[in-house]
Amino acid sequence: MQAIFPIPKQCSIRKNLLSWYDLHRRPLPWRESCEPYRVWISEIMLQQTRVAAVIEHYQKFLRRFPTLQKLAAARQSTVLAAWSGLGYYRRARMMHAAAKIIVRSHGGQFPQTAEAWQELPGIGRYTAAAVASIAFGEPIAVVDGNVERVLQRLSGKRLAGENLWQTAQALLDRERPGDFNQAMMELGATICAPRQPQCLTCPVVDFCAARGEMEATAKAAPQKKREIHCSFTCRDSSDGQREVLLVQRGRDASLMPGMWELPRAKADSRGALLFTVRHSITVTDYRVHVWSGSEDLAAGGKWIPAKRIARLPLTGLARKVLVKAGLLSFSPGSSALLRNR
Repeated sequence: MQAIFPIPKQCSIRKNLLSWYDLHRRPLPWRESCEPYRVWISEIMLQQTRVAAVIEHYQKFLRRFPTLQKLAAARQSTVLAAWSGLGYYRRARMMHAAAKIIVRSHGGQFPQTAEAWQELPGIGRYTAAAVASIAFGEPIAVVDGNVERVLQRLSGKRLAGENLWQTAQALLDRERPGDFNQAMMELGATICAPRQPQCLTCPVVDFCAARGEMEATAKAAPQKKREIHCSFTCRDSSDGQREVLLVQRGRDASLMPGMWELPRAKADSRGALLFTVRHSITVTDYRVHVWSGSEDLAAGGKWIPAKRIARLPLTGLARKVLVKAGLLSFSPGSSALLRNR
C-alpha cells in the first residue's frame, strides 16, 4: 500500500501529537499505571461506553476485584452485580471467563502480544492492540471511532477496513506506541470531535487535509420508538425491612441472562401510574411507564430487601427505575452511553 503520509509529515505529526498529549492528556485513573490488569479492565469498560460513565465504575470495580486472581475466583453473579450500570453485560461475562483462563491455563501471566490477547474471550482486534501497546509496549496501532475520524480528516480520504489499520500502523510512533495510541484517541475525543472540531487548538492542524468536518456519506439510522410498561411493587417485611418485587431472566435467555428486572405490567394488573422514564439502547428509544403493582404478582418473582438491591446484577432499565423510585442512589455512571473517549 502506498503511504498516505510522506515520511517527513509522519515525523512531524508524531512529534506534535505526543508533545500535546504530554501536556494536555486528561488525568484518568487507568493512566496512573500501565499494569496489565488495570489497562485490560479499563479497555473492556470503555468499549461502547463514555469515559465519564466509566470512571466511577472502574474505581469501584478495582476495589471489589483488586487483582486478576480475585476476579477469576469470584462468582459470575458477583461480577455482574459489580458491573451493573455499565450495560452491555456480555463484556463482563467474557472478561470473567478470560480471567479464569489466564489464571488456570497461563499461570496468572498476561499475554504480551496482541495476537495472544485475541485468543481470549471478548478480546477483539482493537482491545488486543490497546492492551499490548499500552501495557507491554508492542508497536501495534489501534483503530477505534476516534482514530478513524482523525485519520480520515488528516488524509482527507474515506479510509476504511484494512486500509485504515495499515494507515494507523504506518503513522504509529514505535518508540512510544502506547502513548501514541492514547494520544490519537485523546485527540479525537477532545479536539477532533465528530461535530464542531476545535481546529484552532489542534496540534496537527498544519498537516490536516480537511481542517474541519468532512461531508457525511450516510445518514445516521433513525431512532426507533417503543413503549414498555413495568410494575413497581413494594412492601414492608415482617422484620420491618423495605422489599421490592423483582424477577430474574432465565440463564438461557438470549439477552442479559440471569439479570434482575422489574416485572412487566399487563393491562389487567396495573394500578396507578407512578412515573415515566426514558431509556435508550443503541437505536431504540424506550418510553417506560412504571405502574404500582400488588402482591398478587409475587408468584413469578422474588421479594428483595432494599439493602440488597445494589449487590444484584440489575438491567440498566431496572437500575434507572429503582433510582427514580428512591431505592438506589444515583451515580454518574448509572446510565451507560455510547463511547466517546
